[in-house]
Amino acid sequence: MNADLLSEDQINQFSQDGAICLRQVFDRKWLDKLSKGVEHNFREPGPSSSQYTEEGKPGGFYDDYCNWQRIPEYRDFVMHSPAGEIAARLTRSKNAQIYHDHVLVKEPGTAEITPWHHDLPYYGVDGDQLCSIWLPLDPVPRVACPEFVAGSHNSGMLYYPRLFVNHQNYADNHVGFQTIPDIDAQRDQLNILSWELELGDCIVFHMRTIHGAPSTVGLKSRRRGFSTRWLGDDARFAVRPWKPSPPFEEVQLNPGDAMVHESFPIAWSSD
Repeated sequence: MNADLLSEDQINQFSQDGAICLRQVFDRKWLDKLSKGVEHNFREPGPSSSQYTEEGKPGGFYDDYCNWQRIPEYRDFVMHSPAGEIAARLTRSKNAQIYHDHVLVKEPGTAEITPWHHDLPYYGVDGDQLCSIWLPLDPVPRVACPEFVAGSHNSGMLYYPRLFVNHQNYADNHVGFQTIPDIDAQRDQLNILSWELELGDCIVFHMRTIHGAPSTVGLKSRRRGFSTRWLGDDARFAVRPWKPSPPFEEVQLNPGDAMVHESFPIAWSSD
């Protein structure tokens, strides 16, 4: 990647809004490679795959994660694409460690929405230099684009994780966590970001940024999103009151430890 593709203004915008659309930063070869990997993925789903659309309902909303080590196309993308450098530069980190991959697919005509949530409480990690890159493998009209509440990553709030299948909280009555407010009822008071996305574009967002995604009712094409989650220099191991997702049961660290583990290799470094 050419460092000039990320300006200081873009880095500042990411810091302010917690989400940014970057145009034409991934070559078609990466999209083709990931598309091949996605087909491999769902022919041979991993143990964490989920189906959110009931049998017999139109469309199909499904996902899978933590497959980059077993699917060669994913591994090549993680270790050699511009993704790690983008993550590091936007978070002002010297290094970018891969946390995990997460592919989410909505077939045309899928009624299910992705509920409003933010990612950090799902994860066993804390810090500020933390982000995700959502890379669409299909053109996405604005009506089907994920939406982000600008500035919500700076509120200091942590909200309970929500189950995608029924939108219920993972838990309740834990100090430090609240139920996420009704974002749709506050649309007029909030700056909600979304974009029309072409192939090669991506969205980068902070792990604390509140976001959700609409249905694909009325669309005639799939909406395949390949996400990579990234850890920067200040990432530290955290314990949650619930089982984290992904659980990373092989990672035996103490709360506050740096995320030094073979499961999270450095994919890009400025050194």
